[in-house]
Order: sequence, then structure tokens, then C-alpha cells
Amino acid sequence: MNGSTRDLKPSSDGHHRPQNDPVKVWCDGCYDMVHYGHANQLRQAKEMGDYLIVGVHSDAEIRKHKGPPVFNEKERYKMVRAIKWVDEVIEDAPYVTTLETLDKHGCDFCVHGDDITCDASGLDTYRLVKAAGRYRECKRTAGVSTTDLVGRMLLLTKNHHQGPSYDPANKEEASSIGQDPTTHSPWTGISQFLPTTQKIIQFAEGKEPKPGDKIVYVLGAFDLFHIGHVDFLEKVKALGDYLIVGLHSDQVVNQYRGSNYPIMNLQERVLSVLACKYVNEVVIGAPYSVTGDLMDHFKVDLVCHGASSYPSDLDGKDPYEVPKKQGKFQIVKSGNNLTTLHIVDRILKNRCEYMLRNNEKETKEVEFVKSMANSPENSSDANNNHEAISP
Repeated sequence: MNGSTRDLKPSSDGHHRPQNDPVKVWCDGCYDMVHYGHANQLRQAKEMGDYLIVGVHSDAEIRKHKGPPVFNEKERYKMVRAIKWVDEVIEDAPYVTTLETLDKHGCDFCVHGDDITCDASGLDTYRLVKAAGRYRECKRTAGVSTTDLVGRMLLLTKNHHQGPSYDPANKEEASSIGQDPTTHSPWTGISQFLPTTQKIIQFAEGKEPKPGDKIVYVLGAFDLFHIGHVDFLEKVKALGDYLIVGLHSDQVVNQYRGSNYPIMNLQERVLSVLACKYVNEVVIGAPYSVTGDLMDHFKVDLVCHGASSYPSDLDGKDPYEVPKKQGKFQIVKSGNNLTTLHIVDRILKNRCEYMLRNNEKETKEVEFVKSMANSPENSSDANNNHEAISP
């Protein structure tokens, strides 16, 4: 961790605590449709301290300040608890972060990305902790936002499969999902994710299985990584010691799902799955069928699949034929019937409501930027009251 961060660690009464006292860090947010951008923020925040507490807003708070969430609060609480850098989750956290909240949970400072979050009145939700010097900043993950993902579901295109090099003909149309035609926020809207090996290394556990470990293998799309996936992976991990997740390529997923699936491209899905605390390793672009060579290479002891049905491979064969013949296949019921298709259905049924929510969010951000630009003194004060930390 960063030694300068520890030096800045104040106690609630303004005195400095002993150097060996653990640094508690606070993050908060909606964490709706949790994706690798959320996970990367929490990863960076954890690096600034020893213990990470994450406050998650209730459905009522989100509706009041932002609009309807896609996932309900129980789903969102559990999703955040499954992120491997999170030590504790505080339910029903207030939308505006206060010093009282930090002190109540023994946190030294709050961490947020270098974008702006506004409350219902259009004010910065972190203004109070910034003014008190108990705010730190991390880099926002470019190329993803809940607004972006909602836009992909509404557009029914495959442009997001092409990675960072594509130049979609309907980029203007896509942007309009998250942007009012007369406004352009630097944080809301469609952007491009640029995958790097460094980012994968930061998310990966980096530990190999120990001798004697029971290795479990599962595979699938794991698109829009959600609470249904988490419940399944939790049950599967309990069957062994080391869990490997095979992720199908975009082309393979599109073959059996059609339309614009997967909503998230392969690189994005890799990071989302790696952020889950139950996952030890990911196979990128895994074959649709589980082969004997794959099982031998990874020394797989058990292959699992959920209770849902699955299509045959292109040659008409059962993709789990090999592990079944070896007596190493098991169906695992997660107890959760939520699928990626259900999530898309939620969005499409409430298309107008989510488009209105995204446009209103965009407008508030732009108005905030304008107000800061017109007030150099306030802008300077805001910059002096927080510290930017590189990822």
C-alpha cells in the first residue's frame, strides 16, 4: 500500500493514530449492474488501506437521487459482497457521504473515481468529505458504465464485440442513449474499453493450485455478470478447492444466443469474472466442448454446469460428453433462476424510463461542470480538497 496514504490517516478527533493501526477505507455507490469498472474502483481503493468498507444505497435512495435501479437492493448488496477486494458491506448507505458516516464505521477517508456524482439537487455527493480533507480519488475505468451497458441492450447491435478498434456507424445513435442531444458529459455515455495485460494481472489472483487441491471447471458466457452467476459460482466453489472458469468467445456466444449477445465483449467478461472472490482462474476464449486435452492440461477433477439446458456443439455432440464418460460431471442448482436474458428483459420493458434516467443524469453532470467552470474559486477549492491516486 501507499505509505503517503498512511501518513495522511487522521482519527475522527483530528489526531493521528499509531502507524500500525489499520487504515479503513470507505467507498459507496449504487453498484447497479456491477461490472469491472466498479470492481476496479474497489481494487484501487483497497490498495490505499488495509480494510475496505463499501456502502451500498437502497432502492429508495437511488430512485430519489437518480432514478430506478435495474437490480433491487438485496441483489446489489450480495453482488458487492462477492467482489474479492471488499471486506465489509454496509446496507442502505446514505446517497450523500458525510463525516458522520465515516466516523460511525471507523473509516479514515472516502475513495471515489475521478468523475462527478450528483444528488437530486445537482450537488456533488462528496462535497462534505472533500471539504474536510477526507476524500481520495482513483482513476475511473474508461470504456464502461451502467449507462453504456443499458445502451447496448437497447440498440441490438454487435459493435461491442469488435473491441477497441471498431468505428461503429451508429456511434451517434448509441451515444444518444446516454446523452441528451444538447448536452455532453465527460462521464456519461458510450466510450471504448482498451484491454491491457496489466489490467488482467491486476485482477488475477496469480496463484496456482496447490498439490492435492480438487480442481473444478465451469464454462459459459457469464455475460452481464450478475447475482445468478455469483450464486452458481459460490455453490460450485464449495465442491472443490480451486475454481477455473472457461469463457466462450464472442463469436461462440453469438452462435447460440443470437441477436447482439454477448452484451459485454470477451475482454470485459474476463475482468468481471476475475473480480469474483470465488474464482481462481479464467480460460479466455475456452472451447464450447470440454475436451480431454483441456481436462488433462488443467488437471480437472470435476466439471459442473447449472440446471439450465444447453445446446449441442456444431457437430451435434454433447459438449460435456468427455467429463460425463469420465464420471467427472455434475449438475449444480444455484437456487437462483436469474439469467442474462431476464436482465435484458427488465431493461426493454422499461426502455423509456431508463432512457429518461440516463438523460437526466447526463444533464445534471453537465450543469455541474458548467457551474464549476463559472466559479474558478470553487473549482480551485475542490481540487485542493482531494488527492488523486493513480491506479
